[in-house]
Amino acid sequence: MTALPKSPHYFPIERGRYDVGPGLFRFGTDFGNGQQDQRMFQIDSEFDRYRRNKLEARREDLAKYYRIERYARAEARTVAKFITTRLAKEYPQYFAVTEADKLLELACGLTGERLQFDGDFNLVGTKGQASSTTPEYVSALDALTCQVQEDLSVVSARTNGEHWISAIHACAPNYWAPSDKIGKSFASVHAPVAGMDQTNRAQQAMIDAMIFKGPFVRFTWGLTTDKYLNHHPVPAPGHDPLLWRGRDFSPEAPHLFLRVERQVAWGFPEIGCALFTIRTYLTDCINVRGDTGKRKSLISAIEDMSDEQLAYKGLTNRASDILDWLESNN
Repeated sequence: MTALPKSPHYFPIERGRYDVGPGLFRFGTDFGNGQQDQRMFQIDSEFDRYRRNKLEARREDLAKYYRIERYARAEARTVAKFITTRLAKEYPQYFAVTEADKLLELACGLTGERLQFDGDFNLVGTKGQASSTTPEYVSALDALTCQVQEDLSVVSARTNGEHWISAIHACAPNYWAPSDKIGKSFASVHAPVAGMDQTNRAQQAMIDAMIFKGPFVRFTWGLTTDKYLNHHPVPAPGHDPLLWRGRDFSPEAPHLFLRVERQVAWGFPEIGCALFTIRTYLTDCINVRGDTGKRKSLISAIEDMSDEQLAYKGLTNRASDILDWLESNN
């Protein structure tokens, strides 16, 4: 098995602005990461950490991180088949698909698990390490999400204009809970995001683009003071709630990370749904501060935020301290 590559690097604030618009790029756009930018799923040297986070979240409470609502059989089949075939296509060195006795099996080299599906891509069995997974995988989407570093969700739509989030498997949520998003429309999901009013009013155009005009990739970003992947608003048992928040910047002992999300939307127009991936990346702002161009862009972007946006990002009481630290560069 070949060595895993380094994690891709994204810095979506070169213009020095805080922008909450759609920001859609054609999937496959080169952002300086070579072949990794061409892949739906990005597997890298951080795989084990992301995998551990998912297993810990599932052991804590699977329903806290995985929800479905009106997730139709045709959608579940299409999404599971797509993920399975895409993994084997993008990473033949890690994933292999075989078929025997009317069952399709996905061998996952990184986890040692073998997932078995019937003709409709329902999960019907697991072998290897999956046999000891706690709790056991409850669906194809649950099992497949645990083979990749991305969190996954599915948007379903109907010809009458109705749409909703029909599935969410998110073990690295960024200050939101799957239970608050499942079953809701695009505008409802993004209502808490400061500055999203214009985009929310065009929600039908966004959904149409995701399903019929993609695939697309977009980025969001924020700042955090820890490297936790999981920032569910309800702390996991045994964690200090204040530390769990990850937004308590201290000028005396500065720890600051740029948290970037790469989001890919891949549509299935024949059944009216889209798979939406969310991959989190953390960059130590020590490195940003040491790069003159990036430091200036980050400072400008923070200064560009409205009071409402600063509050949404948890920076109201810490923005000035962060700016002073970035500008000092010592």
